Amino acid sequence: MLHLPKFRKPFLILILATSLILISFLVNNFASASFIINSIEFIGQATLPTGLTFQKTEVGGLSGITYDAKNNLYYAISDDRGQKAPPRFYTLTIDLSKGKLNNNGVVPVSVTNLLDNNNQPFLLNTTDTEGIALTNQDTIFVSSEGDVDRLINPFIKEFALASGKTINTLPILDKFLPDSQKQKGIRNNLAFESLTITPNQKLLFTATENALIQDGTAAQSGVGTSCRILQYNLLTKQPEQEFLYQTQPVTPLFNPTGKFASGLPDLVAIDNAGNFLSIERSFTGLGFTVFLFQVSLNKATDIHSLESITEIDPDKIQPAAKKLLLDLRTLDVSLDNIEGLTLGAKLPDGQPSLILISDNNFNGLQQTQILAFKLKIESPLTKLLRRFRIPNL
Repeated sequence: MLHLPKFRKPFLILILATSLILISFLVNNFASASFIINSIEFIGQATLPTGLTFQKTEVGGLSGITYDAKNNLYYAISDDRGQKAPPRFYTLTIDLSKGKLNNNGVVPVSVTNLLDNNNQPFLLNTTDTEGIALTNQDTIFVSSEGDVDRLINPFIKEFALASGKTINTLPILDKFLPDSQKQKGIRNNLAFESLTITPNQKLLFTATENALIQDGTAAQSGVGTSCRILQYNLLTKQPEQEFLYQTQPVTPLFNPTGKFASGLPDLVAIDNAGNFLSIERSFTGLGFTVFLFQVSLNKATDIHSLESITEIDPDKIQPAAKKLLLDLRTLDVSLDNIEGLTLGAKLPDGQPSLILISDNNFNGLQQTQILAFKLKIESPLTKLLRRFRIPNL
C-alpha cells in the first residue's frame, strides 16, 4: 500500500472536493442546456380517414397532440366547436416499437369530453380548442382561440385527465382579448393554437398564430407575420414574459384559387432553457407548406410590457432565434394540414421520436395525417468534449 506524507492529504482532499464541485457544475449546466439536434429522419406516416367514428364521435379536427411517457399514450385535442360532438380530446396509441410508423400504427383507445366550470360539456360554438399539453399531475392544459366575431375570449384551462373537469383557468391579458371595434387583440382563428410545458413543469408557453391587430399585419403571400410567444409561471399561474416570433414569408409558386393562410400552429419545449421546436404551416391554394424549426428564446427581448410592438424602434426588439431543421415538402408524402407536434416515445435505439399531426377540418378531401421522425441528439458528454476540444476516446 502506498503511504502518502501527511502534508499531502489535505491537498488531495482539496483537489478531490474541487473536482467533485466542478463535475457537479458541468453536469448540471449541460443537463439544463439546450441539446443539439444533429439530424432528423422521417420514419413513416399513418392516416385516419375523414368520417371515422369512435365511441359515437367523429374523429377529426386534431389540432394538437401531447405525449404521456408514463403510460405510452398520446392525447390529441379536437377543434370541433361542438358541431360534431362536445369539445373533446382523444387518447391514441402510436406504435413505434420497430423504429418505424406504419399506416395501421395509430389507434384511438378512448375519448374524453371537456367540462366547463359547472361540470357540463361546453355549449355549442363557445370554444375553439387547439393546443394541448400534459402535466405530471395527471392533468392537461388546453388552449382555445375563442371567437372574435362573437366576442368570445380565448382561454387556457387546466382539466383533469381522467374526467375532463375544469381545474384552473389562467389569466389572459387584455391586449389579447377580442375587440368589438377590431382595433386590437387577437385575429379570428389566429390566436392560441400552440401549447407546451417545459420538462421541469415550471413554465407553460403558448403563442398567437398570427400578429395581434395592434402588432402588425396578418401573414400574406410573400410576407410573414409577428407572433407573440407567451410565458406563464405554473407555480403562480400568472403570465410572466412575452417574446416576438417572426414567421417565414411564403410565396406560392402557383395559386389559382387565390386562397392563402400561414402562421405558427404549434411549438414544443425541448428543455428547460428556452429552446423549442416549432412548425409553421401555410396553405398555398393547391397544397401545404410546412417548416420545422429549432427555436431559442435565450437572447430574445421580453416584450410583455408593450401593448403594441410598434411603440418602440423595431431594432430594439430581438426576436426568437430560429434554425430551419426541415422543409417537409422534401418528404415523399402528400402533406395535409399539419397543426400539432410533440416529442414522442423513445425509439428502440434510444433516440427520441417526434410526432406531427394534421387537422382534417372534417373535410372529405382531407385526412388525419400522423408523421413520425427520429431525432438524433448530441449527448451532454459529447457536447462537453467538443466544447473543450477533447477528442472522443
